[in-house]
Amino acid sequence: MKNPQDVFADYLADKNLKMTPQRRLILDTFLKQNAHLSSEELYAKVKKRDKSVGQATVYRTLKLLYESGLIEPLDFADGVTRYELSYGEDHHDHLICERCGKNIEILDPTIEARQEQLAQEHDFKLLRHKMYLYGICSDCQTK
Repeated sequence: MKNPQDVFADYLADKNLKMTPQRRLILDTFLKQNAHLSSEELYAKVKKRDKSVGQATVYRTLKLLYESGLIEPLDFADGVTRYELSYGEDHHDHLICERCGKNIEILDPTIEARQEQLAQEHDFKLLRHKMYLYGICSDCQTK
């Protein structure tokens, strides 16, 4: 499997775009995080490393990273789009606390198999899916 930097460079070359130092910095900064980042959070982290990178460059690069298949946007129903690395990662779903925003990634083979089964039962070719389960986490339940 190619590393994310090579995947992105190949995608950009296919689109007749260049791997600029700013794009590389944004990608490298994103890859160093182990979190779901909003564009604003990523911009703040990039800005600490290079003050010359503009917010529009971060937005455009996130769009390119998504189109290249490296990242996925996430919607936790709080009005903020976040992004996570999807390339080379196992598919997973999310449990989201509606009080504190806590996010737990879950991977359940039974749920995955049931989704495939449902698609087959309806003669539906499943290409991808996202599942968000909203509720109240144990910390918030005890408060």
